[in-house]
Order: sequence, then C-alpha cells, then structure tokens
Amino acid sequence: MRSHREPPPKPPDAPAVEFTFDARFLADARLLAALHVDLGERLGAASAAAAMLRAGFSQGLRDAIRARGALRPAAPLLAMRFEPDSTTGALHGSWPERVEADALRIAGVGRDGACWLSAGYTSGWLSGLWEADVLAVERRCATAERGACSFEAREVEGWRSARERGVQDLLAALPFQALREEAERELGQAEPAEAAAFDPQSPAVHVWGPVMVVPYAGAETAVAVQAVTREPAAASVTVVVVDLEGACVEEGFGAAALERAIDAIESLGAEAVIAGVSPLAARIVARLGRGELVVREDLRAAIATAFQIAESQRHAT
Repeated sequence: MRSHREPPPKPPDAPAVEFTFDARFLADARLLAALHVDLGERLGAASAAAAMLRAGFSQGLRDAIRARGALRPAAPLLAMRFEPDSTTGALHGSWPERVEADALRIAGVGRDGACWLSAGYTSGWLSGLWEADVLAVERRCATAERGACSFEAREVEGWRSARERGVQDLLAALPFQALREEAERELGQAEPAEAAAFDPQSPAVHVWGPVMVVPYAGAETAVAVQAVTREPAAASVTVVVVDLEGACVEEGFGAAALERAIDAIESLGAEAVIAGVSPLAARIVARLGRGELVVREDLRAAIATAFQIAESQRHAT
C-alpha cells in the first residue's frame, strides 16, 4: 500500500488513445480489473492513469450537471462518504464500496495501482456540484487491507498553494475548462430530449444515500421534501440539508416557510441541517426556538456534518 506521504506516479498529458466510459466500470470489480490491465498494456501505467482520470472526471461532471437540474433524487454512480476538515478547508472522504481497490487486487497490480477512475469521477462530481475546479487525490488505497480507500478534495487554487509534490502533475492531466465546455456542449445538445423529465424552474434536490440536500425555495421547500421522500431512491434518507445560500429568508412568510420545511423533515423521522446561513437568516433561525438545530456556514461543511450524523445514527440502531 502506498504511504499517504508518497506522491502518486506522474500521469502525463492525456494520451491519444481514449476509451468510452461505461457505468458498469464503477459497479463491477472484474470489469474494472480488465480495464486496468488492458489500458496498462496498451498505454503504459502513467498514460493509462491519465486516461482513467480524465474519463472518470468527464462522467462525474456530466452526472453532477444533470443532477443540478433535476427535481427528482440524483445520486452519483460512485458511493462516497465525506468528513469535514475545518483546519485546512479540504474535504476528506472515502469510497466505502472499494470497487476499484478490489479491481486492482484482481488485476494483480496491487501496490503499483491506484483508483484513478474513482478519483476522476469524484473530482468531476464535486466540480459539477460546486461549480468550481476540484481535484480529489487518493490518500490511501485499500488494495492490501480491509476498509475503504480514502481521498482528499480541494479546489485547484488550494492544491496549487499547497505545492504538494505529485499533485501538480495530476492537475496538469485535467484540462478543467476544456472538459467543462465539452460536457456543457454535449448536455446542451441533449436538453430537448430531457425537457419532459426535468423542470428547470424547480430547485435541484440531491440524494446521496442517507443524506438529502434541498435548496431553500420558500413555501415550495416543504413540498419538495415531501415529494422527493416518496421516491424509492430516497427511502434511506435520515438527514436533510436545507441550503439557504443566496436565498432571501425574510421575517414572517420566510420564517414560516423555513419552519414548515423543518417540520416536514422531522415528520419523516429525519434530522435537519441548515446551511449557508446569512446574518439576517441567522437571526431568523435563532428565533425559531429550536435550540438543537444544526447550523453550518456553508454547504460543504453542512454536507460533511450530515454524513457524520447519518453515520452516528447507523451505529446507534
């Protein structure tokens, strides 16, 4: 297993040989093992790593962009868990299903391998949701032990200022702007076919396993919570994050709408977490008289906290 202090091998510029992403790669360890072996033989280890990093990023980015426009529950293809790090501003997490680590073990690459497709997909998913350039770097690969692979995610500027050896090479392998433009162009061309499925005026609701994120939309927030939780994909939700960022929560109707949303969440047996609270909204939240309500300054911290709460709930049952 690679030490967390050692940099990953340097992936060069993206190779001329690319491959078509298939969602089964992130669900079938044997299929993913065959991909690692095939690309490694055809391209060499470093070029294969760059190809998988780019392909994973492109798919994760497309999935996140689609999810942002969907009222229906939207989850990534790859299972991810997150933990906050208030000291560095980074987002730490893991891939609990360790599909790619199992694939590396099956392929026999072991210590020389890394979960490039998973790192790329996570980078793209977070880049799409945050609408920023984000890189997820694998810190520990669980090819030779139990447990999950772990990663650290930061925005590009955060990585550049850290000047960590090896990470700069990963940044060079991902032309963020070009990949974003390509994804938006392709999804824009597909938009007419998806128009019946998505309501562009609806708030984007995301479901990641036990955690749901609902942007505050006034009186519609409680309606959205109740509608989405009736979907089978939301059956396991135990924590709901209400994102107030950019929203106008005024005294009176705004406060009443927020309280109805919290009541809707609690009536489902879930716990509410409030994110993106402005100074004005903070006063309104304080006046709701819910002393134990979890409040976080920004959405990233709120999501990380929500996963921690969900994990605690799981151990308590």
